[in-house]
Amino acid sequence: MRNLLLSVALIAVPVAGFAAVEMWLLPAPASQSASAGLGDLAPFAMIVTDTQTIAATGDLVAAQTRITDLETAWDEAEPRLRAADANAWGVVDTAIDDALSALRKGTPSPVEVTDTLAALQETLAGPVAAAVTGAHMVNGIAVTDDTGHALPCEAMLTDLSTALGGHTATPEVADLQARALERCNADDDTRANAFTAQALALLKS
Repeated sequence: MRNLLLSVALIAVPVAGFAAVEMWLLPAPASQSASAGLGDLAPFAMIVTDTQTIAATGDLVAAQTRITDLETAWDEAEPRLRAADANAWGVVDTAIDDALSALRKGTPSPVEVTDTLAALQETLAGPVAAAVTGAHMVNGIAVTDDTGHALPCEAMLTDLSTALGGHTATPEVADLQARALERCNADDDTRANAFTAQALALLKS
């Protein structure tokens, strides 16, 4: 009887050990991925699917109209999603900007539209958290958040208007402001913010 108990014990210990090792070494289920903090992104993915379906017919004007619904819904959800997982939010936001830019060009490229929408759909299915790089600076002015994602260009342009305080801008500042506004309207936050930062730096000098 003692030998039987000893045999059972000798078998049970390695089994328990292997189970513990598996818990530590095996990857976590997909449901526990870094993007889980964003929650259910299916409503956004549905809009992208609609946009892809419309774009496939060749009606890129209608596709642009439909993806504007995504832009509106995403902007409304930004405070909640960004607070939940700023890194993953930034990855999705960049993919959305790429798709918006492709559809809003003067003459959209069907290939580029198809590619950016497919990339966006893939990103929504599993956004990968971006590396935290710290805020990027241009002339001493922060143009990104701490994750390295461009700040909303509209907010930076508002800061510039506030800094001007109703005064007439110098020709150089006015030129930079106009360039920033043009890039912001084209959903190019990165370049818009660079122009705005240069203008702000001039006002501070």
